[in-house]
Amino acid sequence: MEEEHSCRETTRRSIPWRKSRRSSLDIKMSSMLTHAIRNLPASSAWAARVFARSLSCSSQLQAAAVQPKSKKTLAKSGVKNIVVVEGVRIPFLQSGTSYADLMPHDLARAALQGLLNRTSVPRDVVDYIVYGTVIQEVKTSNVAREAALGAGFSDKTPAHTVTMACISSNQAMTTGVGMIAAGQCDVVVAGGVELMSDVPIRHSRKMRKTMLTLNRAKTLGQKLSLISKIRPDYFAPELPAVAEFSTSETMGHSADRLAAAFGISRLEQDEYALRSHTLAKKAQDGGLLLDVVPFKVPGKDTVTKDNGIRPSSMEQMGKLKPAFVKPYGTVTAANSSFLTDGASAVLLMSEEKALAMGYKPKAYLRDFVYVSQDPKDQLLLGPTYATPKVLEKAGLTMADIDVFEFHEAFAGQILANLKAMDSDWFAQNCMGRKSKVGAPPLEKFNNWGGSLSLGHPFAATGCRLVITAAHRLKKEGGQYGLVAACAAGGQGHAMIVELYPQ
Repeated sequence: MEEEHSCRETTRRSIPWRKSRRSSLDIKMSSMLTHAIRNLPASSAWAARVFARSLSCSSQLQAAAVQPKSKKTLAKSGVKNIVVVEGVRIPFLQSGTSYADLMPHDLARAALQGLLNRTSVPRDVVDYIVYGTVIQEVKTSNVAREAALGAGFSDKTPAHTVTMACISSNQAMTTGVGMIAAGQCDVVVAGGVELMSDVPIRHSRKMRKTMLTLNRAKTLGQKLSLISKIRPDYFAPELPAVAEFSTSETMGHSADRLAAAFGISRLEQDEYALRSHTLAKKAQDGGLLLDVVPFKVPGKDTVTKDNGIRPSSMEQMGKLKPAFVKPYGTVTAANSSFLTDGASAVLLMSEEKALAMGYKPKAYLRDFVYVSQDPKDQLLLGPTYATPKVLEKAGLTMADIDVFEFHEAFAGQILANLKAMDSDWFAQNCMGRKSKVGAPPLEKFNNWGGSLSLGHPFAATGCRLVITAAHRLKKEGGQYGLVAACAAGGQGHAMIVELYPQ
């Protein structure tokens, strides 16, 4: 407990705006991001690889699919092999754009229909449907059920909705994995949906209480008496915010403090964000985002691609003011993920069932873990805590991982996690581990963009991470992918994805 308290205090008392001393070697370095990564307490070999590689990783984007390396499989005796047959998502759009007049179940239905169209799986074969969502529409609180019925699934197919902040669709997928592993189901559809264009805005608590009491009033006199007690402040709405209930702190403010605690500069964050947008644009133009399915928006044109991918320049990004901690913060709109509308869906089966139905799966879903830690000072460090645990569970090391797909909530959050993962001090004093797990090499990391550029519909991102990892493994000739994400509440998730034999 004393070590944990010391770790929290070290993070909390970091001075955000104090300029750090730099060596002459640092000053000569042209790339601030390369400087950040090189100054992690990493091995010289790892640093040399990062320094020698271009951030664009363009050679990987242009390379043809190659045969995967020959490694051991993670199949376990007596444990069912569970596979991802297919995964899709409708285009992720900035909130307030083409999906603005729809409801969440409309987006989820479109993703489910896209999955059905791509796989031709008979609807009555699906045993169960699990969907994730974060900002719930009160009219469709079980959005999984409403979307399933709208997509034409049998009314005999059960469906339920889960919520776990930004790892809600991760939870949906692992719930499906558990159902199949337990022998309760053979075929499960999992997914997630978020519609930030239309979030519930509540009346104040005083007004809600008055309205509910008014509904129970019997006489005209009772009703008039209640109405006469309404005051102007009753009409002030309760606006939603991306903030922690336990701390009342917005996630952006927490990201700003995290970046300061780990010494991540504004330039480093901007350069990482630019990398994300640049890689996403190349992947989009190169036809690599195979999970995207077109969506004909009622009354509007067909949407065919994500609309948040916008490579800019360091000069333009540098002009933006801090978004949360003003005036000295380092987190801006340019180096943060944006509010996004979207939905995703994956088709999960036991390997035996998939082969019996004539499908060629994309990947195995192997070991996974969920973690949680202090929501005040370690809110966004889920990947740091989850990665070593899932590797140990699978019997792998960082060197065994060919593809990394991490959720990018903020550029500062990603860079802070990379530093924490490559710090023996953090591992020993904050995590109770003997040594660091090591940071992922950038040449393997989010090579087709991430949430900063592709968008982040809270509950839909997990499925995107998994199917992107599967596609990258096939394209790049790898065998193991590691998916990881942070989530509100100080929680996190990591999973190993293994390419299905080609």
